[in-house]
Amino acid sequence: MRTHTLVPSLLLLGALSFTAACSSGSDGSSGTASGAARPGAAPTPSPLRSVDPSKIKGLEIVSDSSEQSSCPFATSYPDVPGAEAMTAAMKKDVDERLAGFRSVVCEEESGGAEGRELNISHQFLVASGDVLGVRLSTQDHSGPGSGLSTRTYWYDGEAGAYRTALGLVAGDSRDAFFAALKDQLKGREGVDAAALDNTFSDPASRTAALDDMAFTPHGGLRVTFDRGEVGVPAAGTYMVTFPEETITPWLSAFGQRVQRQTMTPGSSLDLGAGHIPTPVTPTHTASGDDDTDCKKVTCIALTFDDGPAAPETATLLTSLARYDARATFFTVGQNVAAHPELVRAEARAGHEVGNHSWNHPDLTRLTPEQVASQLGRTSAAIKAATGKAPTLFRPPYGAVNARVKAATTLSPVLWDVDTEDWKYRDADKVARTVIDKAQRNDVVLMHDIHPTSVAAVPQILRTLTARGYHFVTVSHLRATL
Repeated sequence: MRTHTLVPSLLLLGALSFTAACSSGSDGSSGTASGAARPGAAPTPSPLRSVDPSKIKGLEIVSDSSEQSSCPFATSYPDVPGAEAMTAAMKKDVDERLAGFRSVVCEEESGGAEGRELNISHQFLVASGDVLGVRLSTQDHSGPGSGLSTRTYWYDGEAGAYRTALGLVAGDSRDAFFAALKDQLKGREGVDAAALDNTFSDPASRTAALDDMAFTPHGGLRVTFDRGEVGVPAAGTYMVTFPEETITPWLSAFGQRVQRQTMTPGSSLDLGAGHIPTPVTPTHTASGDDDTDCKKVTCIALTFDDGPAAPETATLLTSLARYDARATFFTVGQNVAAHPELVRAEARAGHEVGNHSWNHPDLTRLTPEQVASQLGRTSAAIKAATGKAPTLFRPPYGAVNARVKAATTLSPVLWDVDTEDWKYRDADKVARTVIDKAQRNDVVLMHDIHPTSVAAVPQILRTLTARGYHFVTVSHLRATL
């Protein structure tokens, strides 16, 4: 997809709560199939406090994806002004995962990516006061034994420093913290004693395994272990939750600030950024309903996936307005949540807003319930932004089957011309592909998350307008043929 004193363990057992769950993204947002909880496992933990990303000033979502089933990937992470060190850490991790996936799946001579997919999505844990927390969830199906993994990233605005998850715990309290974790995990169904000992054997192993920690709305600290870290892979993900009264004495000063801002978030985030860019939102308004008759004139439907993106979508809207061109935007839900103002601008200018899932998974890999969640959450975000629910969806990678269609009332939309602009970051090449290949009534696939794709649009509009083409939305094209 722009880092107290030891208390005897026996005294802690009554104060600790434990949750062990076997899951692979139980909320459906990660684009994975949920596993069933093991007999005797505690109920699925309540959700963490939600954060409205549209309130984060200057936020940009750094996204990348393909739209080809032969190389299926989608990645995203946030870039927040003032938290550059944290952004750099996320970028490094995402780039490494994506490079590895592309070298194994997309560039192998044997070809084919059946059953393989990389999806990295983001979730804000807290964005308040002088603290920022983000979780990246990675679903990697590129090799045997791979699956869901999660990691949290933290930024300390007071110190101007990136913190790992262990930075939430004070150095002199970590022995007590580690001991309490081991006590809660020992003897649990599926836990491997050797794996548990290895996890806590040295500082590097502990840092690698204890990389996902987040506070609950009540001030407790939830620690999540990825599949296979402390138990047999089939046992799934393990969670240990320490209640507020237990964890608070062990927290670092930074951890205590994160805890307070999670329990009682403030109205703003201030990380000490020297400059926060002012977002540009076009104010173009459609003059009325489109009366183009595609039976009588030559029509074409430009479609843009994966946005909205700042500032690219705003630039694109301005270009389209200059030619009175209408287009269809297939938006990703997590980006709609971050930039609802851009989605409103799309609708206000007479463009069509469609659904491209919440975080771009291969929908054919999901259960019907997860498909419904992916599309339902996105439709709700679009309606909240525009006042109108979408009627169309574009399945990521064009992957759709009877089960996906049965899980939604939305109409699927594929394409006739694929610019492959995700692969070729060359504005002139993208423009020439459309100009040379497009024919009457075609649907063209592009992405408004790539500056090079946005830069190609004026040349496309200028050239095809001169040839007599009219640019309409997908629904308009369908209705007038």
